Amino acid sequence: MNGGEQRLFVGGRWVEPDGGYYAVVDPATEETVGWAPEASRDQVHAACAAAREAFGPWSRTSPEERAAILGRAADIIGSRFVPYAELAQAETGATTGTARAMQVGVGVARFRRYARVEPAEWAIPPQVNEAGPMGKAGVFGALAVRQPVGVVTCVTSYNNPWANPAGKVAPALAMGNTVVVKPAPQDPLSVYRMAEALEAAGAPAGVVNVVSGRSASVGEEAVASPDVDMVSFTGSTAVGQRIAEVCGRDMKRQLMELGGKGAAVVFDDADVASAVAGIGTTFSFYSGQICTAPTRVLAQRGVYDRLVDQLAAYAGRLKVGDPREPDTVVGPVITAAHRDRVESYVELGRKEGAVVMAGGERPPLDRGFHVSPTLLADCTNDMRVAREEIFGPVVVVIPFDEEDEGVALANDSDYGLIDYVWSGDVARAFRVARRLRAGGVGVNTVGRNMEAPFGGFKRSGVGRDVGSYALHAYGEVQSIVWPG
Repeated sequence: MNGGEQRLFVGGRWVEPDGGYYAVVDPATEETVGWAPEASRDQVHAACAAAREAFGPWSRTSPEERAAILGRAADIIGSRFVPYAELAQAETGATTGTARAMQVGVGVARFRRYARVEPAEWAIPPQVNEAGPMGKAGVFGALAVRQPVGVVTCVTSYNNPWANPAGKVAPALAMGNTVVVKPAPQDPLSVYRMAEALEAAGAPAGVVNVVSGRSASVGEEAVASPDVDMVSFTGSTAVGQRIAEVCGRDMKRQLMELGGKGAAVVFDDADVASAVAGIGTTFSFYSGQICTAPTRVLAQRGVYDRLVDQLAAYAGRLKVGDPREPDTVVGPVITAAHRDRVESYVELGRKEGAVVMAGGERPPLDRGFHVSPTLLADCTNDMRVAREEIFGPVVVVIPFDEEDEGVALANDSDYGLIDYVWSGDVARAFRVARRLRAGGVGVNTVGRNMEAPFGGFKRSGVGRDVGSYALHAYGEVQSIVWPG
């Protein structure tokens, strides 16, 4: 750091940005947290070239050596846990518990997860071929080998500047790839701390590079560079579509984790308290700025009124305010512009005929980009508030009658990331889960198994990561065949 000014990390060097610096603003206090660097196109290309140069030697290091570096990085991050959590909180407006456990805590856990060496080769059963190019061919053995893809551009989301980049960088490095990280412009400082930890842990020059900027050209150049073999992106579907078009021209590999409009199908026999607590996380967890949130509640008629009343009461009890206060549950959204966007959706919902059961007005606070937890009832699935991702503490509720109708409504969406089912009948819950067109389904929970594959159907993304699935995502599979 230089007087609060953060330098870029390119080719193992901390370099002054050609584009100067811009302010990173605390969404809770509206004060400047620090000054982030604005990379030029040339500096982005230099980062990609450095990653390309480093790829050969890094890909040939042993998996054990790469794992040891990731393990040391986890130790270093853990040793700086509190200041890193305070920085993440200042950049994102997350509550103290979220910044510690879900941001830095999960970041550490992900580095530790990929510090574990897994087999990269597995045998394929021998095959007897009756004929081949040289006549009768005999028996052939085969080996499948997981190889690195090459240079990976990681474009990360603003809602979690630790867990999201760590979930890309750690498995990519474990597989022998090199990375160029383009953090979200709103909160890039935490990602530079991650790069510092990896440098201190012994990552060779060029293996990890970080370039930031408010200009869209920074991300565009990091995606389009001929030195890049793969793009891993977390963010909106609209931006993901543009990235996919660029990747398609050069057949670059893609991992896309895009938007969501998670359906929570609540049946008459559900444990209402459990459903309310789970759905209520939309209001509090990142203030609704999370693609996995159950933002679209489909309530069976017999439970509809009870569920709406209890959700409204739940939302009304949540303290909105300074995320540093221990009793604050709902912090701010990321920027004033995003607050305006969320509020415009609430107003749109009113115009579409939704009934505001909780929230709907800006909290009476002196500073910070706050939005009241808002519940919109009596919605229909064709309303824009029910179809589009709002990305804030707003939940819509839609009634349904029979199971088939509930499933049809859940699947009537452009998105398919994570859906949810609440029912006292476990057999029905699992039956319905298998019918939902979503990459994940929570049965009577919003919890996650961090080894389970994560990703979306439809416009919610392409590919799967987390656990061993991330090693596949950041790898190519090579077949080696020999005569028996």
